[in-house]
Amino acid sequence: MNGIKVLLIDAMNLIRRVHAAHPEGEDPQGMEGPIVSCVHSLERSLHECLPSHAICVFEGRGKSWRNDLFAGYKSGRQPMPDILRENLVRFKEAFEISGVKSIEKDGIEADDIIATLARKIASQNGHVIILSTDKIFLQLLSDHIRVRDHFKRAFLDESHVRERFGIRPGQLVDLLSLAGDSTNTIPGVPGIGQKTAAGLLKKFSTLESVLDNRESITGKTGNLIAEHAPEALLAKRLIRLREDIEMGLNLRLFRYQHG
Repeated sequence: MNGIKVLLIDAMNLIRRVHAAHPEGEDPQGMEGPIVSCVHSLERSLHECLPSHAICVFEGRGKSWRNDLFAGYKSGRQPMPDILRENLVRFKEAFEISGVKSIEKDGIEADDIIATLARKIASQNGHVIILSTDKIFLQLLSDHIRVRDHFKRAFLDESHVRERFGIRPGQLVDLLSLAGDSTNTIPGVPGIGQKTAAGLLKKFSTLESVLDNRESITGKTGNLIAEHAPEALLAKRLIRLREDIEMGLNLRLFRYQHG
């Protein structure tokens, strides 16, 4: 896969951000404006990133394995507006007219599909750009995988992770396992914030090492970690992206033809 550069678009991240900020369109269903804006944003990213292949990844229908593992997963999120859900097919059609096909798999979150595709492509020396503002993808950063904020038009690299979280990208899952991920309603260890979690990981490197050494952690922090170790381990299972989703895709079908 040398020379291949794949743009993986977190479709709902793009659509929901644009829809939330956009006034209602002029058509009867109120979607024309958001669709046009999403297409413009997609085409701008295609022009800036110059991929050889591009794929829009959507959420699969139904609950995911994370809901089975933890009933409270994403329970704090606002549900998708009905008008948006009813018009997703129009977004997909508009993206395809722009030269980008869409994929999804029932019961599987887009995040796991993106992670699987990114790792597979990277393992074969291809290069990947993930188009999303979701911090969850920062755990995938490598020499072959990059994350791009399509609104700030900037790559979110290792220095961004160190500045924002105080840890290495490879420690992000462990940090959120301790501090929790409010975006997805994953509690982690109650009373442990990101700053405290970063300090623990600087000393012990991994979540498992923090838990193994919890008796040496003094004060309230040590007591909280000892009491809520199971919750931290559960959080890690929820936050770590899967990389083993079977999609059976032929990448040649997603080649992007630059105009």
